[in-house]
Order: sequence, then C-alpha cells, then structure tokens
Amino acid sequence: MRRRAAMKLITVASAGAAIPPGTLETTLSGIEEALGNPLDVAGWERLVTDYDHQLHTTPAGGLISDLTSDIVAMSEVFKRRLPPLQHAELLRVSAALSGLLAIEFCDSGDQRAARITWGIAIRAADTSGDQQMRVWTRGRAAQDAFFAGSSPVAVANLANEAEHIAGGTPSPGLAKACAARLSLAVQQRDNTKIHVALADLRRTCDQVPDSNIKQSVFGHRETQRLWEESYAYVHIGDKRAEGTLAQARALYPDNALAPLSNLKLMRAVSLIKARDVTTGLQLALDTLQTQKRSSAGGRMLAGSVLGALPLKARALPEAREIRALGFTAGA
Repeated sequence: MRRRAAMKLITVASAGAAIPPGTLETTLSGIEEALGNPLDVAGWERLVTDYDHQLHTTPAGGLISDLTSDIVAMSEVFKRRLPPLQHAELLRVSAALSGLLAIEFCDSGDQRAARITWGIAIRAADTSGDQQMRVWTRGRAAQDAFFAGSSPVAVANLANEAEHIAGGTPSPGLAKACAARLSLAVQQRDNTKIHVALADLRRTCDQVPDSNIKQSVFGHRETQRLWEESYAYVHIGDKRAEGTLAQARALYPDNALAPLSNLKLMRAVSLIKARDVTTGLQLALDTLQTQKRSSAGGRMLAGSVLGALPLKARALPEAREIRALGFTAGA
C-alpha cells in the first residue's frame, strides 16, 4: 500500500497536480511507525493558527483543498486508541479546522457545504466538551448563516444555543452570537431590539480578554465590534456610522482583505442613504471589481447598496454593472 501511494505521489507531483488527501500520509506512515506514532496536539493547534492567518490574505475558497486534506489526515489519527484527554483535545482542534473550512465554503458561495461543515464542527465541539469552542462554533455559524441569507429562525436558534451554553460567561463566541442577533434586529428594522443588541454586544466585548493576534476568526477584537456597530448604524441611517467606520478602517490591519472591502461597501450604502448616489455607487462598483477576497457579508452588503438606491437610480450604468457581477438587491 505504501509503495502504491509513493508511486501515486510521484506521478501527481510530476504532473504538477494537487496531491490527493491521504496519499502523503500513507507514504510517510512507515516513518511515523518507527517514531512510535506520537500524537502532536500542539502541532495540530499550530496548523489551526496558520490557517487562521492565511484565511485573511487568501482569496475565498483558496484553502478548501488543503483544509480538506488535513481534516482527512486528522480522521486517520482518530482511528488510534487515544487517551480520553488527548481524544478531547483533538476533537477541539478538529472543530476549529472544520469551522475554518465552513467559513471558506460560505465565503466562496457554497452554502450547502458550509451548512454541513458547520454541523460537523458543532458536533465535534460538543463531543470535545470544550465550552468556548461549543459557543464559538454556534456564534460564528449564526453570523455566517445570516450573511448567507438563511432564515431568521435558523440564525436565532444558533445564537440562542450559543448563549445558553455560554451561561453568561463572556467569550469571542458569545460576542459573535450577540452580533448575529444585532444583524437580525437590523434586518427586521426593530429599533428597540437594535439598541438592546448593541448594548449586549458592547457589554460582552468589554469583558472578552483582548487577543495578541491582530486578526483572528477565533477572537473578537475592537475592530470586529466596530464593524458590527457600523453595519447597524449604516442600515438604520444613524449619523454615528461615519465615526465607527473611520475608527474601524484605522484599526484593521492592511491584510484584513474582506473586512476592509466590506467597510467600503458600508460607506457606499451610507453615501447613498445621504443622497450622494453617484459617489456611493461608484465606490461600491470599484470595491466589488477590485476586492481580493469575496465574502458572504460582502455579497449581502452589495445587495444593500442596490436596495438603498432610489427607484430612478436603479437603471444607472453602475447599478447595472453591479447586478451584472451577480449581485441582487437586499435589505
């Protein structure tokens, strides 16, 4: 089996094609056995950190193949007889890897694959027993579900589960659940719920320990809070949007490709609502044509740009070009 895998690896590498999942692991399994098959949980955690970093600088979908291959490799590790503690640690890491893969699917537009993968991530987190990972998988899945256009009931259920499991303990996952609830309130145009959700989000974020990592899907920094506040203020026409947008743009690192593009789209919506249709439309079109990483949030915001246009402006060339890019009007 190892010889066949080695020959397959040589053939694939010579052709410049992607190595099929499991082929490299099978080829190197003899060395692993000689080393005693050590389980390096810390190595898997470093892999999660590396993918987390790459996610912000890579076009949407660019990591799907590698993430899938590593998840397949991890599934082979689960076939061993692992001590309960190591088994739980590895499940927590697998939940993180599956969550990253789900984000990639969601941002690249494959919502069915994203939904299935989030389900796996949630079940792995539950089996691991890690409370923060259980809350994070649901909180981030709720956000992705909202921006992917899932039903309000599905989004609310995920947010409710995250809040129930958190039990009042602040965490990045709980902040994401609060953010998803805020987005729902904005969608429903319920000002009372919006202000309650904003207060909940701020209170939770104030209690979440700040991470040393500038940008991470597993954290919830001030940049992300400002992004979410800006989303709310822009859509309800609150003048505070200008300030939060400026703060967010100043704090996000240059490699935060999708958030920075989305802030420009929010600015475009704000300009259109302020009746500067020409400038807003052009900003939106320029952003969508030059963005380096698409995202589910970006697609929804492009719909918000079109939805904010006065009736007569919807026939403008820039609006037609945005629709030609595949975007449709939203809330």
